[in-house]
Amino acid sequence: MESIPPAELLSRGQEARGEKRLEEAKDYFAQAVDHCRKVNDKALLAEALCRLGQIERDMGNAGAALKHYGAAVDLRRGQNAPLLLAHALRHVADILREQKQPKKALPCYEEALAIYRKPEQTRPLDLANAIRGYALLKADLGDPEEAIFLLHEAMALYAESGVQAGVAESQSQIAFLMGR
Repeated sequence: MESIPPAELLSRGQEARGEKRLEEAKDYFAQAVDHCRKVNDKALLAEALCRLGQIERDMGNAGAALKHYGAAVDLRRGQNAPLLLAHALRHVADILREQKQPKKALPCYEEALAIYRKPEQTRPLDLANAIRGYALLKADLGDPEEAIFLLHEAMALYAESGVQAGVAESQSQIAFLMGR
């Protein structure tokens, strides 16, 4: 049987995901996770777990997605890759928020944002996505003023990134929170 390197499995998985072949993508990502565990490649394992978490999320399997992203967070804490850690934390926070677990989501967002706000190499879109989720959580927790403030920041970052859907969604959330 042919042994496909994990990086190639991840590439094939991304291609399948892009073409909406979700089961096939999941299989590639799961194979990459298994291979990385066997060869003890922790950096690539963390990436494979994130990809597997994303595909599980795409498929509506929030519990499995949370498990994979959580494992990636644990691995990335031991690596010198703060932006990758922040990315995994943000996804954990988003899932927890969507599962109506705000008290668990809050520290994940706060840690992710603390990381994203430090390095100059943080992409505006990554920061915008984290701020957006944190704003929605703040609204859920009964702090609409803070949520509106954060959504304005996210909206500016989405505009800077050329993501009109993010701008429109931020505007819509702000209008909702302001009662319009």
